Order: sequence, then structure tokens, then C-alpha cells
Amino acid sequence: MFNSVVLTSALAFATALFIAFALTPVVKSFAFKIGAIDVPKDDRRMHKTPIPRVGGLAIYLGFLVSILIFGEINADMKSILLGSVIIVLLGVVDDVVALSPKVKFAGQIAAALLPILSDVRISVLTNPFIEGEYFHLGWLSYPITLLWIVGLTNAVNFIDGLDGLACGVSSIASLTVFTIALLFSEPHVAVAMAAVAGACFGFLPYNMNPAKIFMGDTGSMFLGYILATMSIRGLFKLYTIISFIVPFIILGLPIFDTGFAIVRRLLKGQSPLQADRGHIHHRLVDMGFDQKQSVAILYAVSIVLGLAAVVFTTSGEMKIAVCAVAVLLCFFFAMNLRIGGKKHGGKEDNKSEEQK
Repeated sequence: MFNSVVLTSALAFATALFIAFALTPVVKSFAFKIGAIDVPKDDRRMHKTPIPRVGGLAIYLGFLVSILIFGEINADMKSILLGSVIIVLLGVVDDVVALSPKVKFAGQIAAALLPILSDVRISVLTNPFIEGEYFHLGWLSYPITLLWIVGLTNAVNFIDGLDGLACGVSSIASLTVFTIALLFSEPHVAVAMAAVAGACFGFLPYNMNPAKIFMGDTGSMFLGYILATMSIRGLFKLYTIISFIVPFIILGLPIFDTGFAIVRRLLKGQSPLQADRGHIHHRLVDMGFDQKQSVAILYAVSIVLGLAAVVFTTSGEMKIAVCAVAVLLCFFFAMNLRIGGKKHGGKEDNKSEEQK
């Protein structure tokens, strides 16, 4: 059984990789034809020349073909795939005409409701402090699941600010979920995550700095959506103590960045959906790292969190130690970013004073 799942997952990975890699140049030409071009207009953008987007179409098509061939398309998966169609169409339109945040938010809710109404929900949470004790959410499962899917869809979108960042972080997260799914005999989740990882790896050669094409909202929202929904199918449905904590460890980077962004904007009296230049990747660049170094640092953080999640699911005595180390690393990382952001802000303030 295990060998069969590994073989199927390997084939799903290879198929998605090949299709995404082969289709990306085609999607690039398509982007120019429909006017899906990212023109640098403000200091949030790291590139200096216009770059085509909607590269996420190649990722999506690689995943879709692979999952249709190797995955099991049951009722749960059908609802997730239908929701992904809405997300991808929404992303393509947004990459061309720049939809308002309210319209995007409404589309994300519509996409999330499809799997939710098909019973892909977070219905039970484990008590992280008492083994074997569970919280049955009842009607609260609907809003909590909606928040998880929409929140993670936006979280991956928020970190898509440097070449290769969102795609690489998503591939690390999907490989982590794939590993845990294998350990807990969730073959359908494992195959789906292998397909996601393969599609990301197929797109990455075109997306690494200097990027030839961006995934755009088409790709970042799709990856956030599929990671959110598949984690519900796999991780949240495990009746063990790990099911409550592990998804948050695996996706800790985009979740932290999104939470930090929301708090920061609210404290400034801004809308939580208003874009700014205060994300983790911006702060790393402001601290003096170049794009490749910043992406490498965030890849390393994602890998550490992924390894912590895997160890947390398999090793009893190491759980507390690994979690403590991961928390400390994230704490010091956050403090350094905060200090670096303040230094940069001070420099900008001084510059503004000189200009006055």
C-alpha cells in the first residue's frame, strides 16, 4: 500500500512538473495578448521593468491534469476543484483589470463555500494540552472553515512579493503536508500535495530571480486555496493531538505575515486589505538583503517550520523541544525584522526632512 502511494505520488509530481514547465512559455505569450502585465508603479514592487503575470495558470493546469489522472475524484475533491475554478478565474481577471478588494473577497467566499457545503469542514479540534480530548464545533465549523480557507488564500497572496517566494514557500508546505499524509495513511491527500509540489517546481525556473513571469493572483490565490482545503481533508481530520497545531506550524510564515499585516494596518487606521510595504520580505530587503538572499532566508524559515511539523507528528519526546526551538527562532526572526523595519523607517523620515 505504502509503495503504491509513493509511486502514484511520484508520477503525479512528475506529470504536474512537466506540464507546468512546458506550459509556462505558452502562458507567458497569452499574458502579453490579454494585457496581464505587471508594470512597476510604486516602491512595493521589486522589479523595474514590466513582467507578464497569470503564470499561475501553468501551475493550475499542471496540478489539474495530474490530479485528474492520478487522484481520486470523490465528492470532496469535486467541490474543491470547482472552487479552484472560481479562484483561478477570479485571479485571471484580477491580473488583467485589477479588481477591487471587496470583489476579490466576495469571490473567495464563493469559492470557499463550495467545499464547505460539501462537508469539507473543520468540524473537530483537538485539545492541544490533553491527549484524546476533542472540541466538536457544531455550527461554528462553518465560519471557522470559511475563515481558514479565505484567510490562507489571502495569506499566500500577501507573501507573493519577491521572485520565487510564494511558489517556493508553497512547494515546501505542500511537501510537508505530503510527508505527514504518508505517515498517517492519507493517500489521496498525499497524491494531491505531490501534484501541487510538482506544478510549483515546474514553474519555479521561470519565476526565480530575475523572474521571466509572475504567478500573479491567479497562482498565489490558487496555492493558498488548495493548501487550505487539502489541509482540512488531511490534517484537521486526524483525531490526534497534532491536528490542531500542525497546520499552523506548516503555514506559519504566511499566517504570521498576514496577521502582522492586519494588526499593523489597523493600528494605522487603514483597511486590512490595503496594500503596503511592510511585509516580511520588504523588511528583509530594507535591512540590506537582496532579493535572492531574502528569498533564501524565508525558504529556510519555511523548511525549519516544515521539519518541526513532521517531527511533531512522529516523535513524542522531541515535540516540546522542537516546538520551543521553532518558537524561539520565529521570535528572534520577528524581532530582527521589527528592528530592521524601524531603522529603515527612520532613514526614510530623515530623508523626508532633508527634502523639506
